[in-house]
Amino acid sequence: MHRRFLLVHPDDDMIVALTDLEEGISIELDGRKLALRTAVAAKHKFARRAFAAGELMRMYGVTVARAVVEIAAGEALTTENVVHATDDVETGREAAPWTPPDWERFRDSEFLGFSRDDGRVGTRNFWIVIPLVFCENRNLRVMQEAMLEELGYARDQSYRPHTRRLIERLRQGATREQILSEPFQGPAAMARADRVFENVDGVKFLTHQQGCGGNYEDAVDLCGLLAGYIDHPNVAGATVLSLGCQKAQIQTLEEQLQQRNSNFCKPLYIFEQQRLGTEETIVSEAIKHTFAGLITANRARREPAGLKQLCVGVECGGSDGFSGISANPAIGHCSDLVVAAGGAVILSEFPELAGCEQDLADRCCEAVVADRFLHLMKDYSEKVAYVGAGFDSNPSPGNIRDGLITDAIKSAGAARKGGTSPVSDVLDYPEQHRRPGLNLLCTPGGDVESTTAKTAAGANLTLFSTGLGTPTGNPICPVIKISSNTPLAERMPDIIDLDTGPVIAGEETIEQAGERILELVIATASGQSTCAERLGQDDFIPWKRGLSF
Repeated sequence: MHRRFLLVHPDDDMIVALTDLEEGISIELDGRKLALRTAVAAKHKFARRAFAAGELMRMYGVTVARAVVEIAAGEALTTENVVHATDDVETGREAAPWTPPDWERFRDSEFLGFSRDDGRVGTRNFWIVIPLVFCENRNLRVMQEAMLEELGYARDQSYRPHTRRLIERLRQGATREQILSEPFQGPAAMARADRVFENVDGVKFLTHQQGCGGNYEDAVDLCGLLAGYIDHPNVAGATVLSLGCQKAQIQTLEEQLQQRNSNFCKPLYIFEQQRLGTEETIVSEAIKHTFAGLITANRARREPAGLKQLCVGVECGGSDGFSGISANPAIGHCSDLVVAAGGAVILSEFPELAGCEQDLADRCCEAVVADRFLHLMKDYSEKVAYVGAGFDSNPSPGNIRDGLITDAIKSAGAARKGGTSPVSDVLDYPEQHRRPGLNLLCTPGGDVESTTAKTAAGANLTLFSTGLGTPTGNPICPVIKISSNTPLAERMPDIIDLDTGPVIAGEETIEQAGERILELVIATASGQSTCAERLGQDDFIPWKRGLSF
């Protein structure tokens, strides 16, 4: 019989309903019976004891809410009776020494990756084409249309026959109602060229909406982000298009690239339209040089590499009330295994760490690292408050509907993706990671902005948990989508790579799920495609911090 409820931490005041619970039923916890005063939907929480208005409430062992009215034991917790609350942070505390998990099973594990001249190893071998400013997006699209199908990188599924069938039915006199009832035949395979460069995984075109119009800080950050992609171990080389007059200048990009890798030696071709003249000139030259660069990139071969060469980004999006008790802690255990093996992990989304500052600061390996984390959190929070918002407004309507009713509840569950290891470093956007171990990266909570930034920081693979479902991917970093519940995995099998629903059902432990995730990480790092890659989900959104003027 499946479990019906869960107390995550022995000190918690909230109990999670694992299934829909009816009003009046009695549950037994720690030898005591508790009658439910209200019905509680699956993924939502109910009070373990009675609370007076103003009392703080705990979950995951930390403060996550405050009662705004009297709450009876066994009453459902909602946005009507609790609000976001966290504890104050004390500096100078130290956490208990870390005991790594048993990773003996993976001690001799390797993946097949692409070794780069600087010693890093890629899990993919891409060529990227990027604009320094949004004015060049059209030229990128022209290049993309000219190159992808001819090189054999076009997606092999097409919905065109479906549209063609609807047109035929309209011409045959079909009514609007008949059109709407027309069955879908399924996408048809497109005729496509064989891949010309068999060792190159693709040519990716990273369009964006920045580079000018904003302040110069944003322009520098954009150049830093793009430099992180050019220097990324999953990238063999790059083509850059510049208009010429924009704020994101070629010189700034080159300076940012030099800061990240003073010995950078990949093929890099930069073209400036205002200097070259016509569209024909810049596009034809860019295509020719990109093709020549692909000849060089195709010389790379996959070869064995140790797990210490992994840099795993951890992300969540479309979270639900189960994310913090299945997918996220399972990812956290996998993170600890990667750290134990000598690899790196990047945890970001600072608005979703609100309320977890004490634990993360205590885990920092040096006082200066803890101080930087707390400074970045405080600075970010103050900037959000300045525009009339706050971290407490982070949960989306979907989050709230599925049980994440305060930001601190969401944060406490989201932070579990980072496991339990010491924090080796704290990075500000768009910095690149330098140390193995757990790294904290300042980014917004938006899925794509955060995933985009983690990749620039060096993640060569990302683990992404979801409870509601999201197709998010990345152009150069494979994204493994992990569901918190089995119904989601069954409903959206085209976007979910792995299901941790058995944890909710009590059929699998967090540790077993985490080891299953690491097995998939190794296979993916060796070239096995993810759902997001098969869908062509190349999401790329740089973070814009400043104002436009």
